[in-house]
Amino acid sequence: MKRNMTCIACPLGCSLTVEYSEGLDDVTVTGNRCAKGEVYAREEILAPKRTVTATVSLTAGELSRLPVRTDRALEKELIADLLTELYRIEVSAPVAPGDRVLTDFRGTGVNVIATRRCGSRSDE
Repeated sequence: MKRNMTCIACPLGCSLTVEYSEGLDDVTVTGNRCAKGEVYAREEILAPKRTVTATVSLTAGELSRLPVRTDRALEKELIADLLTELYRIEVSAPVAPGDRVLTDFRGTGVNVIATRRCGSRSDE
């Protein structure tokens, strides 16, 4: 099988060609101008991951929803389950950027953190 992709591992944006067998036993990457491209392409074929952004419910805050993100990439097959869990979470203000909203999702080591400051309504 053959797949073309644009590398996002560095600013060069190389056009990669990835050739692999059905069982993923042999993966060949061409077109990369740095070592990061090969690592990126292999991961994208063998075990794709994504950084997830979402919002959670915020109580007693100046906003009703708090923007959050994962602190590292999560396996794609777990994203739907993470979003389901995040949409059930309620966080109380005040919140600062980097505060953990969810710790070690399903033992993956991936945490979900707040991405903005939000004071409580009484701070207004």
